[in-house]
Amino acid sequence: FILPTRRFGVPLIAITSNNKGIIVEQADLTLLLPQAEEACPMGLAPTTSTTMAMALGDTIAIGLMNRLGFTADDFKLRHPGGQLGKRLLKVSDIMHTGSAIPLSSGSELMSEVIPEMTAKSFGCIAIVDNAGKIRGIITDGDLRRHMGDSILARHAEQVMTPNPKTIRPTALASEAVLTMNESHITNLFVAEDKKVVGIIHIHDCLRAGVE
Repeated sequence: FILPTRRFGVPLIAITSNNKGIIVEQADLTLLLPQAEEACPMGLAPTTSTTMAMALGDTIAIGLMNRLGFTADDFKLRHPGGQLGKRLLKVSDIMHTGSAIPLSSGSELMSEVIPEMTAKSFGCIAIVDNAGKIRGIITDGDLRRHMGDSILARHAEQVMTPNPKTIRPTALASEAVLTMNESHITNLFVAEDKKVVGIIHIHDCLRAGVE
């Protein structure tokens, strides 16, 4: 392992309690650990020495993270498939956008709103103003509650539930799951300054491994 470091000019740092030997001779820097007695009662298994080496390695890693300004986003970039990477997924990474978002204006008749809800298959639709800012939401539950009130002839704003819960696109997907579980809902509209930019379903989170 020494030869490639020399060939490609990679600095070699030795962590050892022995200040002699080929590794120390070849290293650009040696971090010398004290020669402490092993905790193993037979003195055979590396115990104290491995603990010291691990503690020193962690110290170096944390120091480098602080020095380089290493962030959670950097970690996610380098470990996208691991459990820690999944915990760092943002809502924007898995939300539905563009034409997939079920949207309607408050002035539209429910005879127009219901087909849009059906086509988008989320079981809900966001009611927005002319600037795209969310005013309310209509869910399958709202349809059932208003059934029999000549619902098809009513306007969306007459049926909607105002001020629905939303979530920021920069929020962690795990936060979206928590909000949906606590509120007993399966969807959240994603909004920036109240403007709808996406929608996320709890199944999207589960498929991505976020719980």
